[in-house]
Amino acid sequence: MPVAAKHPPLVLIPCDNRMFGDVPMVVLYNRYFDAVRDQAGCLPIPLPCTGKEDLDAYLSIADGVMLTGSPANVHPSHFGQNVHDESLPLDAMRDATTLPLIRRVVELGMPLLAICRGLQEINVALGGSLHQAIQELPGRDDHRGARGRAGVLTPERYAPAHPVAITSGGCLAAILGRDEVVVNSVHGQGIDRPAEGVRVEALAPDGQIEAISLAAHSGFSLALQWHPEWRASEDATSQKIFAAFGTACQQWRAARSAA
Repeated sequence: MPVAAKHPPLVLIPCDNRMFGDVPMVVLYNRYFDAVRDQAGCLPIPLPCTGKEDLDAYLSIADGVMLTGSPANVHPSHFGQNVHDESLPLDAMRDATTLPLIRRVVELGMPLLAICRGLQEINVALGGSLHQAIQELPGRDDHRGARGRAGVLTPERYAPAHPVAITSGGCLAAILGRDEVVVNSVHGQGIDRPAEGVRVEALAPDGQIEAISLAAHSGFSLALQWHPEWRASEDATSQKIFAAFGTACQQWRAARSAA
């Protein structure tokens, strides 16, 4: 049966799991929701992450997936390592949902946009590994917001931090029409060994991978280590990225409608 096209494309956004006191809650920052709605022109649909979701049922109604950043890291057991810093948060239930979700989205070719932890999830889901503390590596910069200084306000943590060199001929270069942009930097982890089929789309000055796409994905796939959703309404680079994702979701929806 053709899909009714009475509303914009639907984008699934996996949520975090947090404890507020002794109460478990599902959490999604407003800025991700806002960017999908206002910049991509899509309807954001929060996806609970318990590891028990019927992913194919959710994907049957979706036109795209966006993976968000998070204070919680991907558990290093998924890439063959022990936890390096036990003080940092983890979210095993999100891992249990997003890692199989990513593999299914790649199989389908459904539009996929990923941010920060989302980029790391993609690399891990497809067999790659992560650095757990980039700031401790010789010759690498401190990529944590405000270089890891404690007590800074959120706007300082998300302030422009460094340029990234964009790979010529890649997906990101086609979207932005530039070979360099300045981005924020709010992450302690990052890609170590890229998964098979990962294409590097941008690099930080210290060589850290800042953006990827996927050779095995037949449609739109783009993952960014920085946070384009931060004040996206004020940033032309962010607007182009979300607009490209929104266009891909519209095309997916049109194809479903015509089926």
